[in-house]
Amino acid sequence: MPAEGADHGGFFLTLEGVDGAGKSTLARALAERLRAAGLEAVLTREPGGSPGAEDIRRLLVEGDPDRWSAGTELLLFTAARADHVEKLIRPALARGAVVICDRYVDSTRAYQSVGRGAALADVDALHDRMIRLDPDLTLILDLDPEVAETRQTGAAKGEDRFERFGADFQARLREAFLAIADADRDRCAVLDANAPVEALAEAALAAFNAKHSEMAAS
Repeated sequence: MPAEGADHGGFFLTLEGVDGAGKSTLARALAERLRAAGLEAVLTREPGGSPGAEDIRRLLVEGDPDRWSAGTELLLFTAARADHVEKLIRPALARGAVVICDRYVDSTRAYQSVGRGAALADVDALHDRMIRLDPDLTLILDLDPEVAETRQTGAAKGEDRFERFGADFQARLREAFLAIADADRDRCAVLDANAPVEALAEAALAAFNAKHSEMAAS
């Protein structure tokens, strides 16, 4: 699906992958490079990113794994995303910023649909009706979940609800993200998350420059 609102003047980039793949670290490194090039780079995350969405985040990432059904999670994520897009993402894009978001709708497709059993049609229908904004570029950090587990810090903050679904859950997520990338090669690029941060940041910057140039020429 083409990114609705791609004429907004900004650039919307999302980072995806299993828990512990290094998305937050890459986001910061990429933002530094973009700012050095004179661009405004806005870092944000999901669930969260706006005050209302951060309130919903705590409901989603803390507590017992069985706290919510897959359908309830889907509604909560969509509500958080709607507030996030309205309050932060669209205004930043409108002023020409590069928005770098740690997780977005592809995480909902992977976690709530493939991982938890919600219907993918429901995920996409809610996105099309309530959000109506797709990324210009999605970078998927691919990493063996067993390696990713050693990097996780969510437990220290109490934000470990999804990690507690176990290794099989994380393995399904990895496959789901790779399937998403394969199905939408124009939007998605897969990066090897085993690479050093500097190499990953340069690969991410190259992917951004290529897509940015493509959009400018179209």
